[in-house]
Amino acid sequence: MSTPPVREQFLVISALGTNAMELTNVLCRASHENRCAVISTRLSRHGEFSALVLQISGNWDALARLEAGLPALSKKHEFTANVIRSGASEVRPQALPYVAYVSSVYRPDILNELCQFFLDHRVELEALTCDTYQAPQTGGTMLNATLTVTLPAGTQISWLRDQFLDFADALNLDALIEPWRPQNP
Repeated sequence: MSTPPVREQFLVISALGTNAMELTNVLCRASHENRCAVISTRLSRHGEFSALVLQISGNWDALARLEAGLPALSKKHEFTANVIRSGASEVRPQALPYVAYVSSVYRPDILNELCQFFLDHRVELEALTCDTYQAPQTGGTMLNATLTVTLPAGTQISWLRDQFLDFADALNLDALIEPWRPQNP
């Protein structure tokens, strides 16, 4: 009789610190030293801080050791960290990945309006990037947002695209929605 495979478990760590390279190095090294593996990571800068999110896999014991060591690491290297146990990502073979690009004059309600549109259409948000900048010609504040979304199986893509473009026109947004494509083919 064979031994059942050890069920892989996950931690999601979100950390904020002022030194992006040190923050990433410390958390990746701690993961490795505790016999865990970094499955995915995202880093972005926000003002003087960097936000790092990592998904770490390992067995229960290795994850527990990593989790127990984080408070001392965060104190020593001056960052804050939150940790949560997570299951594996849900497999959705019939879901369709799409990317929505939006540019407009900045208004504080644009992101929540975009999220509400996709919520109303049962579309899941996978990733979001949003930046503001000063337009060189006018000096006005502009917004660029990229939303990676997953359409549920059975979605009428042409209908959703038309709905999205009508929605964008009503809010005076320059918008496009197209199938997601890998960055490195």
